[in-house]
Amino acid sequence: MEKKRVSAVMDAGARQRRASYRIPPLAIGIGCYVLAVIAAMFQFADDIGTGLEILLWIAHGVLLAGLIRWLRASGESSLSAALLIALASASSVHVADVARDDFTLHQRGEKVTVTVVEKRTDPPRGRESRNSYYVLERHDGTRVPGPAMETPSDRYEVGEVVTVIADPEGELRPQTPGQADATGDALGSGAFALVALGSVGWMTWQGSDAAKRRAEMKSKAPSWSQKMFKTVTRNHSTREEQEQKLREALRALPTDQRVGRRFESDRGLSVKPSSDLV
Repeated sequence: MEKKRVSAVMDAGARQRRASYRIPPLAIGIGCYVLAVIAAMFQFADDIGTGLEILLWIAHGVLLAGLIRWLRASGESSLSAALLIALASASSVHVADVARDDFTLHQRGEKVTVTVVEKRTDPPRGRESRNSYYVLERHDGTRVPGPAMETPSDRYEVGEVVTVIADPEGELRPQTPGQADATGDALGSGAFALVALGSVGWMTWQGSDAAKRRAEMKSKAPSWSQKMFKTVTRNHSTREEQEQKLREALRALPTDQRVGRRFESDRGLSVKPSSDLV
């Protein structure tokens, strides 16, 4: 009967430990919400203005901070995580938009050989790199439709012949075949989305009972100086064990020596070893 009771208690403890490592439904909901916001902003970002888009991202971050607080995370941690998730989500949407344009350009664009007929460079801004813009012209004298080609540095000169992918509808900027890399942009967008989801998972773990137990164990662990002292003195006993040994040594002394040692200790005097202890 006693064995069955012990076995039942052990099974209950094991179930409790397994339950403490389950992902809370709220964390799953927050993750789905983050992905839904990324998908919605990617779909409708071009149809709304920049000001409204910024306001929506701010509202998204405020709502995230409130939701993360329900994961039992601290206020400062929830604000930092909400800011990180909002920035990562906005970056994911921006890079995904660039990837969509690159993919569209590859799908309907045509590769042509053109000549640079006009060049413009951004004004200097400290140590930041300056973008350059190029107006392109075909060999028959017609301009390449769409905005001017943009590069992050000064790469071409007027009169130079280059090969680009141009949009026949004139909606997208012409790009060189090396610039239009939809695969790399898609991977970058996915990486930012994973950062946002990883932040949700990290805050879920921070608010879990397992993390709190680990923090308590870490606070009870000896510090670096205590470990060094034990290594030098070759005394690996705990503080409680040292106090117990001191009490036993004091009990072994005669009454008059115990009083004298206590009096010297109260006055801050050094206690010399007694020959009776040898």
